[in-house]
Amino acid sequence: MINTSAIKRDWLSNIRADILAGIVVALALIPEAIGFSIIAGVDPRVGLYASVAIAMVIAFTGGRPGMISAATAAVAVVVIPLVREYGVEYLFAATILMGVFQGIAALLRLDLLMQFVSRSVITGFVNALAILIFMAQLPQLLPGNPGVGMETWIMVAAALAIIYLFPRLTTAIPSPLVAIVVLTALAIWLGTPVNTVADMGELPEGLPYFVLPDVPLTWETLRIIAPYSLTMAAVGLLESLLTAQIVDDMTHTGSNKRRESAGQGVANIVAALFGGMGGCAMIGQSVINVTSGGRGRLSTFVAGLALLIMLFLLGGLVGQVPMPALVAIMIMVSIGTFSWNSIPNLAKHPWQSSTVMLVTVGVVVATHNLALGVAAGVLLSGAFFTQKVMTLFEVVRTRTSGPEGDIATYTAKGQIFYASVERFEAALGPESTQPDPADHVVIDVSKAHFWDISAVGALDKVVERMRRNGRSVQVIGLNRASADLVDKFALTDKTGVEIGLAPHP
Repeated sequence: MINTSAIKRDWLSNIRADILAGIVVALALIPEAIGFSIIAGVDPRVGLYASVAIAMVIAFTGGRPGMISAATAAVAVVVIPLVREYGVEYLFAATILMGVFQGIAALLRLDLLMQFVSRSVITGFVNALAILIFMAQLPQLLPGNPGVGMETWIMVAAALAIIYLFPRLTTAIPSPLVAIVVLTALAIWLGTPVNTVADMGELPEGLPYFVLPDVPLTWETLRIIAPYSLTMAAVGLLESLLTAQIVDDMTHTGSNKRRESAGQGVANIVAALFGGMGGCAMIGQSVINVTSGGRGRLSTFVAGLALLIMLFLLGGLVGQVPMPALVAIMIMVSIGTFSWNSIPNLAKHPWQSSTVMLVTVGVVVATHNLALGVAAGVLLSGAFFTQKVMTLFEVVRTRTSGPEGDIATYTAKGQIFYASVERFEAALGPESTQPDPADHVVIDVSKAHFWDISAVGALDKVVERMRRNGRSVQVIGLNRASADLVDKFALTDKTGVEIGLAPHP
C-alpha cells in the first residue's frame, strides 16, 4: 500500500529548495568523485558513474531523507590493492558483494550497534572529518602547486564572501550556487589562470550502461573479493550511519537506520552494474545539501540526476567551473561541520569524554581512516565506562551476636560483573583469613546485581571458600534476573546454602 503522506513529506514538501540544493551538490560531487577514482586507481568515469547511480537509487531506498551518498574516499582507499592486482572488473564484483553484505547487515540489525557509539566519539568523528575536508583543499591553495597563485586566493575569498553575505539579501537561491555561477562566468570572461574541474581529470562522454562484471564465477574469485567486500561494507555502513546521525541532529528529525543499511546495499549493487565503484554517505555533501535548504529525498535524487545531465549534456561547461569556487564551498563545509563548542567543552566535560573525542580525532587525522578512529574511540569509551562502573561498587561488613553464635553480614551494593569480581572476592575474604571469624555468614545482595557468569563464578568461589573453613553461608536478596543466572550457572552445591529472592512489588 502506497503511503501518500510519506511521499508528500519526502518528495513534494520542499520542491524548489530541494532542486536547487541538489544542483549545488552535483557540482560539488564532480571533483570529489574524480579524486576518489584517482585514489582507487581507476578511470574517473568509475567514480562519477558510481555517484550518479548511488545518489539516484539511495533517494528511494535510503532511510535518511536529505542525506547524500556517492563514491567516497573511505571506500576508495580499501580497494587500491584489489584494483592494482586484479583490475577494475574485480572491483565491480567486489562492490556487488559489498552490497549483499550490507543487506545481510540490515537483516541482522547490525545498525543497533550504533547505540554503543558515544556522543564523544561522534563529536570526534565530526571534527576529524572537518579537518580532513579542509586538508583536502590544501593542494588547491598552497603556492607552488600547479595553477595556484594570487588569482586563486582572490577567487576563494570572493566565493566565501558570496557564500556568507548573499543570504543577507535573499535565501531564495542557495549562496553556494550563486558563488559557482558568478565565479565561473568571471573566470570564462576574464580568462583567469586558475585550475578548473577539467584539470582534475577527463569527464566521461555518454551515459552509463548495464553490464555484468567480467570475472570468472568461481570460488577463487569469491576468495579474492570477499575480504575487500566485507571491509568496504563495514566502512561504508559505519560512515553512513554516523552521517545519518549527524544529519538527524542538524535537521532535528529522525531516520530509519535499518532501512539506510539495506538501501546502501541496493545502491552499491546498482552502481557496480553500471560501471561504478562502491560508496556510502558523504558528510561534506550532506552538509552542503542541508545548509542549501535540501531536506527531502528529492534533493538526493536531483543531485544524481543533475550530475548525470551535466556529464552528458554540459560536460564542456562544467569542465570550466573554477576549482576556487568549489574549494570555497568545501571550506564553508569544513567550518560548518566542525563542532566549535567542543573546544571550550574540553575544560568543562569530564576528562574521559574529552580524551575519547581527542583520540578519535587524532587517529582519524593520522590514518585518514574513519573506521580506525571510531573503533579507537568506541574501545576507549568502553574502557572508561567499565572503569566507572567498577568503582560504583562496595561491600560493607557488620558483625552481630546471636544465640547460635556470631553472625557476619556482608551487604553488597552495585554492579558485580567481570571487571568487579576481584574486588568482590577480596571484600568477602575476612571470614576465611581473619583470626576470629564469625560462625555464620549472611551475604546480602539485595542492593547488587549479578551481570555475567564471571559474577556467578565469584559467588561460587567465596561461598565454597567459607564453607571449606567451617562457616555456614546464606545468600539473600538476589533479584529475579540474578537468581536465574545463579540457578543456571552456579557450581556450588546449594544444599546448606539458602538462596532468598528479594521481594518484588
